[in-house]
Amino acid sequence: MDAKLIRNMANEKELSQPMPPLSAWAPAVALGWLIPGGGHFLLKRSGRGLLLLLAVTGMFLCGLMMRGAMFTPQSGDLLTTLINTGGFIGDIFSGILYLLSAWLGYNQPDQAGAVHDYGTKFLVTAGLLNILALVDAYEIAARRKE
Repeated sequence: MDAKLIRNMANEKELSQPMPPLSAWAPAVALGWLIPGGGHFLLKRSGRGLLLLLAVTGMFLCGLMMRGAMFTPQSGDLLTTLINTGGFIGDIFSGILYLLSAWLGYNQPDQAGAVHDYGTKFLVTAGLLNILALVDAYEIAARRKE
């Protein structure tokens, strides 16, 4: 058989797998959102969990030290709404890091300057990296990945 056909058949088989039960993956994903890498610790993948914890926390702390701004959802024109809502989603996926920062009153206005701008990007990127970690924890918990 052709290699391309075999790959297509394997992809179709992967896509047709039923959704695993919520109880199989929800605890790992919820803990992974709250504590970066926590889902991997729960799944006994401590090396990967530690790496994710250090990477997400390090990026978030660098963003705070650069005095990056946190996004809040705003309405207005389409681009303003899209940027602020997307940035907010990126920020909030940092889990407890975002929640602690917000509860402790961290609030930097958006300022001109490269350092502040990079800090803002670091804060959002920490949350986006944690989203990737959540997808990985889901796939491991659902037994779709070893």
